[in-house]
Amino acid sequence: MNRKTFINIAYITVATLLLTSCKKFLDKPSVDNFDSRTIFESVGRAEMVVVGCYSQTFNRELYYQLGMGTDECMSTEGETNSKNQVANYVYTPSNIPTSTYAAMYMGIEYANVAIKGIEGMKDVPAAEKAKLDMLLGEVYAIRAMNYLNIVRFFGDVPYSTTSVAETGIFTSSRVSRDIIYDGCVADLQKAIELLPWKSSGMVSTTERFTKNSAYGILARVALYAAGYSLRWDLNTYAAGSVKVAQRPDPARIKELYKIAADACKAVIDKGENALLPNYETVFRELITRKYNNESMLEYGQFGADNNGSSAGYTNGLFAHASCMYGKSQPAMGVTPTYWFDFKDGDKRRDVTICNYGIAADDNRDMNSYSSNTIGKFRVDWSDQIGTSINRRDINWPVLRYSDVLLMYAEALNEYNRGPNADAVTYFEEVRLRGFGGDNSKMGTTPTDYQGFRNAIIDERKFEFGFESLRRTDLARWGILYETLTKTKQNLIEMANKTGIYADVDRYRVYKRVKATAFKDPIVAIPYTAYKVLSKTDSIALSSAGNVVLRMHGASPLNSRGQLTANAALVTGLFRGLEKDKVELLPFSVSTIDVNPGLNGQQHPKY
Repeated sequence: MNRKTFINIAYITVATLLLTSCKKFLDKPSVDNFDSRTIFESVGRAEMVVVGCYSQTFNRELYYQLGMGTDECMSTEGETNSKNQVANYVYTPSNIPTSTYAAMYMGIEYANVAIKGIEGMKDVPAAEKAKLDMLLGEVYAIRAMNYLNIVRFFGDVPYSTTSVAETGIFTSSRVSRDIIYDGCVADLQKAIELLPWKSSGMVSTTERFTKNSAYGILARVALYAAGYSLRWDLNTYAAGSVKVAQRPDPARIKELYKIAADACKAVIDKGENALLPNYETVFRELITRKYNNESMLEYGQFGADNNGSSAGYTNGLFAHASCMYGKSQPAMGVTPTYWFDFKDGDKRRDVTICNYGIAADDNRDMNSYSSNTIGKFRVDWSDQIGTSINRRDINWPVLRYSDVLLMYAEALNEYNRGPNADAVTYFEEVRLRGFGGDNSKMGTTPTDYQGFRNAIIDERKFEFGFESLRRTDLARWGILYETLTKTKQNLIEMANKTGIYADVDRYRVYKRVKATAFKDPIVAIPYTAYKVLSKTDSIALSSAGNVVLRMHGASPLNSRGQLTANAALVTGLFRGLEKDKVELLPFSVSTIDVNPGLNGQQHPKY
């Protein structure tokens, strides 16, 4: 049986046998539609169900609506668009996205059914026991990862480790996130016991969990569980009780940092994962569907873009509909100040931020400050158009080894209240790769607790730009409001050409060069920068075949207009930001409507 046939059967199996029980979380299932005794009668059939569970572990909203609104990423859509509103913290129960919430709970229901079914399988041949353990480990890990993706955006939510079909309970109230996070930690610890290491060869794709990736997600969950979040009294729901705080148990917080550190150390000590020497290669291989030792977990449904995530279309470079690559129409772009946050010599900048677009005639045109786009998923780096122009078959990087290294450094700093030698070593390993191995450009690593914490906060911004981690990273550090307030102040200064932005390039002069093939080798358009340029010199440069681009002006392609202090992209940025309110999303009207158990349990500030 080939892989494509296997996957199709898995989808049919899940759709037929499970989907009827969870079209929406807490919808009443029709349990007569399937009999789990026949689904889980063999390891092969059980695997089809587990593979199907992966279809509900990722959703476009996770990087689109919920990935914007940071010091790196902003919405490029109009202010009346609900995605722009969510990206700028203009929340109402009517505009809150619901697809991620529903998809994650559907995946949890699938996992709950699979866990019960697999644990009930008896008399499995000894030769298949390791495979069955692996499958059980996968669904425990999936359940934990899905709960993390709900809790980090919504806080206290309904929580169950038993399927709706089994319990017959169709409503549920909020449960403390601390209970949920502790349940996720336990699930991942169970998964780690059951899953094989990558080196076992039992799984040939990074699109399924191994012991390696389960350790990494355990570290991620533990850092969220120990970190800050918006909390309120679950007994009274009083608006006055809302505050950003850590869980109230200092001993458990310290234990969670130890769990995170130990999980990362297990991966590091195993030695199966490593940083690729070149940061650019990470994303070129992602886009061309090549696995490597840095990528630990990806979402992509085994090479086919079945989820319609639009990676590379919604969040890539601009490509004109008539160009050789087909249309790419980004609806999210670069917060203009992000370019200047990178230190000189950091090679991650030009990979992360694309400074050009592709015109109708296949020529590359440079972006102005207001129109830079996301570079990590650019369609011209691919080797094909893909399934369609808005389904480019680009996997999503769920977990990379660099994240394990930085989480290890962060957890050690928090646990010890200062960085030890290992924390500095692994922090610098990631940073050194960012500077192409040139340690003369890295700067000095702080050795005090707060200085090192700030360095981690910055380094994650440079390493994971546009990978949908920043928004909730800032929240778990308790600095979302402060960071975004400062970012907007910086953007106003940049628009006014004052402060630290007084001496930035006013003009860039470049040559138009035509793209001729897929796997385009260009990373960034080379240019000559000018602080001042007379009209005479500008005319002369243009006459010589150059393009003179005013950097605070509009771009030739994908224009968002001029970067001025009264431009909509400046005045509208983070316009709904309120401290101790927007760090978590309210429930949508429809979410409460389908679950009466949530009546009276809306976010207290809404």
